Amino acid sequence: MHDPKATGNDFFKCDFCMKPWSEGLPMVEGHQGSLICAHCLSVAYTALALNNENSAPAGYTCSMCLEQRDDPAWVSPIRAEGVICKRCARQAATGLQKDPDSNWQKPVRTPVDEA
Repeated sequence: MHDPKATGNDFFKCDFCMKPWSEGLPMVEGHQGSLICAHCLSVAYTALALNNENSAPAGYTCSMCLEQRDDPAWVSPIRAEGVICKRCARQAATGLQKDPDSNWQKPVRTPVDEA
């Protein structure tokens, strides 16, 4: 999200946790300036891709692709309007992992998770 009241890096904020962009907090941009930070993406990806969770109501609108969808999605515990669909979480995770400057890796299922 873009915060018109802010300046500098504070202008760019994660749509899910409202933290501003920084060198230590890479973000992925969706449509029309929507943003998800690496931390929120890790939580969303784990919930959706690894645990098959769904915390979104039917017919929600994804903050990243701006589409009304019915497939599983993760809703920010901080901002109810911060919703990312499973498709966008996977796409964002693939893109951020490919960015050599981010040092971010997709979460993986661990043996403890499978027990």
